[in-house]
Amino acid sequence: MKLAAPFLIILLMASACDPFNTKLNEEDVYYYAVSAEDTVTSHFSKSDPLKVMTWNIKFGGARIDFFFDCHGNRIIMDSTEVLANLDQIVDFINHTKPDILFVQEIDVNSKRSAFIDQVNRILNNTHFSHAVYSPQWRATHIPSDGLGKMNSGNAIFSVTPLFAAKRISLPLIEEQNFLVRYFYLRRNLLEARTAIGKDTIRLLNTHLSAYSSDGTKKKQIDLVFNYLDSLDRSRIPFIIGGDFNALPPGTEKVKGFPDSACDDGDFEADDYSAEQAWMTPFYEYFEPAVSLKKYRTHNASYFTHTTDKNGFWNRKLDYIFSNQEVLQGSSITHQTSKYSGLKTMPLSDHCAITTRVIIKE
Repeated sequence: MKLAAPFLIILLMASACDPFNTKLNEEDVYYYAVSAEDTVTSHFSKSDPLKVMTWNIKFGGARIDFFFDCHGNRIIMDSTEVLANLDQIVDFINHTKPDILFVQEIDVNSKRSAFIDQVNRILNNTHFSHAVYSPQWRATHIPSDGLGKMNSGNAIFSVTPLFAAKRISLPLIEEQNFLVRYFYLRRNLLEARTAIGKDTIRLLNTHLSAYSSDGTKKKQIDLVFNYLDSLDRSRIPFIIGGDFNALPPGTEKVKGFPDSACDDGDFEADDYSAEQAWMTPFYEYFEPAVSLKKYRTHNASYFTHTTDKNGFWNRKLDYIFSNQEVLQGSSITHQTSKYSGLKTMPLSDHCAITTRVIIKE
């Protein structure tokens, strides 16, 4: 990230406040709801399996060759491109019809995506009635790479009302210099509650660091696990989905594994070799959408990410876990889709995962 350093350093040092509005706290959570006449009334009992999906939608950027993938130099999209991409995303959601949807990399007011509120767009064109959103990357202006105004983050969509939402801040990348760190992403664990029958369920969504080499990702993973463990010890039901940017235990590297074509250091990923151990506790203590037994039998069937739009999915970074019952045989990694001939790879650099969760008696 290249910044006009001298001028900005002087500006930031001269101001004790936050001149570009980049800092985020627990209260930075925003509720969305459709109008009352459009609301779909949904009631669940403990015996009803919830259909849950997680998906990193790449801010409606589909497979445009953006600069951060080092496959191209695009930075900004026009509204026609964004809306066309969102229409395909909405089409896929409408065909799969999850009850709960965790979305990462969703923009609500960003120059790069033509200032379109993507949370509102998805909510008003799908069966969902409620959503909550919290930014991970916000600034009135980012003086780097032509990015300009940015407001991008995580969202939770639901067919049932959401309440008591909060944003839990995750550790920042420590190796960055002061200026880059000020404008960089501030990762979060987004939590909301919903009522399923007579029970209150915690829904959690996260998107962990992709570009760090100082151990920040492990700190983020540990914080997320410890938070889930505290809920579990308190016998509080939860479901979490997200882009962990980490590999499951037992991953075999395949051709084309490098995270991107970048070689300048700005967008190079962590060393993946240690991450399998970091994810182990999630599988040991909670129920995954895809068991390690299945994953180890055939890694490639469960890969969810690639930067190569002309290749195929080449690593798993996206997960759903719960301390409730994940219905065996219900999980799908949507590498392809049977719906209307729709292909999933053109929609994002991540594919969606769905599973069904039963709230325990």
